[in-house]
Amino acid sequence: AAMATALPPTPASGSRAAESPLSPARLSRLQEKEELRQLNDRLAAYIERVRALEADKSALQQRLNEQQAGSDRELGCLRLRYETELADARRALDDIAIERATLQVELGKIGEEHRQLHVRNSKKESDLNLAQARVRDLDAQLNAKEADLATALNENRTLENELRELKDQVLSLNLSLEDTKKHLHSEMLRRVDLENHMKTLQEEMTFQKHLHEDELKETKRAHESRIAEVESGRQREFESKLSDALQGLRKQHEEQIQGYKEEMERTFSAKMENAQLTAARNSEFANAAREELMETQKRVDTLVSQVNQYQTQNVALESRIKELQNLLDYDRDLHRRRMAEKEEEMVQAQKQAQAQLEEYEHLLDVKLALDLEINAYRKMLEGEEQRLKLSPSAPSHSTATQAASQGRRFLHGKKRKLKETKKREHSTAFKTIQHVSATGNISIEEIDADGNFVRLKNHSDEDQPLHGWVLRRRIGSVADVTYKFPSRFTLQAGQVVTIWGAAAGVSPGPSDLVWKSQKSWGTGDNIGVTLITDDGEELAERKIMLVPRGEESEQDDDYEEITGSEAEFAPQTKRRRKKKCCLVS
Repeated sequence: AAMATALPPTPASGSRAAESPLSPARLSRLQEKEELRQLNDRLAAYIERVRALEADKSALQQRLNEQQAGSDRELGCLRLRYETELADARRALDDIAIERATLQVELGKIGEEHRQLHVRNSKKESDLNLAQARVRDLDAQLNAKEADLATALNENRTLENELRELKDQVLSLNLSLEDTKKHLHSEMLRRVDLENHMKTLQEEMTFQKHLHEDELKETKRAHESRIAEVESGRQREFESKLSDALQGLRKQHEEQIQGYKEEMERTFSAKMENAQLTAARNSEFANAAREELMETQKRVDTLVSQVNQYQTQNVALESRIKELQNLLDYDRDLHRRRMAEKEEEMVQAQKQAQAQLEEYEHLLDVKLALDLEINAYRKMLEGEEQRLKLSPSAPSHSTATQAASQGRRFLHGKKRKLKETKKREHSTAFKTIQHVSATGNISIEEIDADGNFVRLKNHSDEDQPLHGWVLRRRIGSVADVTYKFPSRFTLQAGQVVTIWGAAAGVSPGPSDLVWKSQKSWGTGDNIGVTLITDDGEELAERKIMLVPRGEESEQDDDYEEITGSEAEFAPQTKRRRKKKCCLVS
């Protein structure tokens, strides 16, 4: 107030102002007075503002005290609620831990039952394999018997054909024999006719001879009578000539008759000899055919008895095969029903475990949310305590933080376990054995268990073109499939190439290939992949087999068991020889 009042003018200044009202000194004094007035106004306004702010501060301080008292009361209530909820959560965690232990015990029992069932299943499968092997042996014996039967039937048909041919030959020989007999009979008839004709000719010749003799006699008498008339001198000469002519005619007729007789005898004897030879030959043929027919009949009887014996054996084998097949079908149905029941029990147990795990996860989520909310309240309380300069509660904060971190770690662990439950359950009953072999610079480094990819690696210092090379995949009894590398593909030195299935959904890079015609490499208990060159040589091979734990395989004795990083290939100097290893996981 004292600063706000204006100072009275001095006499000197008043005299100077009176003396010069418009002088510069007066103007400066007026300006200073105006500025001082403005400053006094501002100072008064500032003082009023400060007083108002102090009043507001006192009011706010009073309200803050009231709110702090209310917050202290609420904080006490919240602490009581937090302690009760924390006790409830701890009791729930203890109950859940007890349930988890119970579930783990039940899961162990179920795993033991599953192992026992798997052992029984393996025994049943071994019995089934033995029965199938026995069936295959019986099938092989049946096929051999059928082959023998077919051979015997073929021989029987051949012998029947030969028998029919021999019968035809016998019929033809009988017909030829009958024809020969008929021809012989006709020749005999001709002989008789010829003999009769010869007799007739002889009689005719004697008749002609007698007739000629009579004619000669008459001629002689006529000639004698004529000669008697001829000169007596030429009678003797004529008689001698006539006797000579008669003698010549007689000799000529006798020679012709003898020639005819000899020719007929030669012809008859030749025909008789031919007929006798033909009859003897036909009789020999008939005897041989009769003997061969008897031998063939004996062989046919023997073969018929063998065929009957084979047929009885075949019927017995077929009845035995039917019995074994019925027994095998019954065992299969029983095994299938038992496996279905056990699978249903396992599915129910897995569902119960999954439901309990989900419930446990839900409780953990609730606990985590409560921990986060409690932590937020604690931070608020600590902030208020620091502002009010109260003693902080460090142990409770550290305990809550540790519980929250443990809850988060436990929750993440449970979520991860939920994802790996099936793999862990499967891995507890089985162990994975990988057989690896390679004879060259390229090896099969990895086969994805889910069938997404197969990875190859070039261990040499030189590029390897894979034109015409193939990868052959074999899964149990499934038909083999092959993947053929592109024509211009080359695997660089020291590099790897990954062949993905079409369903993997990857974008191929420089070291990736996609098998477009096959969705995946497949999954199963026995997976094998073989690398084959364009010459048909098997250069590398890798097999993955799932073997029940606790059971040893005799074929594993030939392999060396290595794990993890030990599954590295030998140096390049030793890489050309055969390498085998066995990876166990």
